[in-house]
Amino acid sequence: MLARLSALRLARTATRRLRAARTYTSQAAPASGAAALNVARTLKTSPTAASSAAVPPVNPGSFTELQRHFLDPEDFYKSLNNHGIDFFTGVPDSLLKDFCSYMTANVSPKNHIITANEGNAVAAAGGYHMATGRYAMVYLQNSGLGNIVNPIMSMAVPDVYSLPMLLLIGWRGEPGKKDEPQHLVQGMVTPGLLASLEIPFQVLPDYKEGMEKVVRAAATHLKNSNGPYALLVKRQTFAQYKLPATPPKFSLNREGALKVMMPQLSDWDIVVSTTGMLSRELFEYRVAQQHSHERDFLTVGSMGHAVSIALGIAVAKPSRQVFCLD
Repeated sequence: MLARLSALRLARTATRRLRAARTYTSQAAPASGAAALNVARTLKTSPTAASSAAVPPVNPGSFTELQRHFLDPEDFYKSLNNHGIDFFTGVPDSLLKDFCSYMTANVSPKNHIITANEGNAVAAAGGYHMATGRYAMVYLQNSGLGNIVNPIMSMAVPDVYSLPMLLLIGWRGEPGKKDEPQHLVQGMVTPGLLASLEIPFQVLPDYKEGMEKVVRAAATHLKNSNGPYALLVKRQTFAQYKLPATPPKFSLNREGALKVMMPQLSDWDIVVSTTGMLSRELFEYRVAQQHSHERDFLTVGSMGHAVSIALGIAVAKPSRQVFCLD
């Protein structure tokens, strides 16, 4: 008798769990489909459910497949224009390359200016707003946040000159994503830096409807608060946009020039190379020539500061020639 009651209780428990799983899978959002399938499979293989009637198999095709979205640079640009953001300035970044390529191909040079550093871009955006009353976008990699602190805090914020501008920030070193050491450090502190500067921010969605909502919220803040607003751009947010092919302007590219120059240096000369591909190409050149790396300083971060690093070495080593590749 007790065995029958125990079996009956087990069967009822399994039935209730199965009904709950079916309700869950029928109501779950697309993103929860895999989780619902795992619940059903767990019920199917659990010892409790095994003592009851067999659980009908779940058809994976009944769940909506997740799709990877990419934001069309043209859609983003048009949305910005529709909200009065029509001037673009900054320092290109690999996470923003498709949007920057679109602007290079489609925006008048008068309304798209690449600056020497991020602080220059903030100043240009502030001047544009003062002259026109319209809004500008400043684009940069998060490694350039340090360069914008002074012009943002001493000029753009509402308590000083109230110069609204939209910051588009490539989020290198985003937590949970593999990246170079200097980017991982910067990526971890990026949200905290923006919060300490009291700059509100959101992550830019990778689909049109979400992007429209975020741009609308940003434009509302620019209008009502008269201060900066930031959008963080994760890796692979934008759809690919390639610039039209153009004939080369020079007989040598950057790596070609490096290969012509390096043999002219002596074994006693010091080389400081700037961040990015140039330092990688210098490293690869040394490997190919079986040279030592001990006389080279490869600047993996600190964009724009390679020449000052070289200056500091040259002052301390007056008997050595110091070359800066920038």
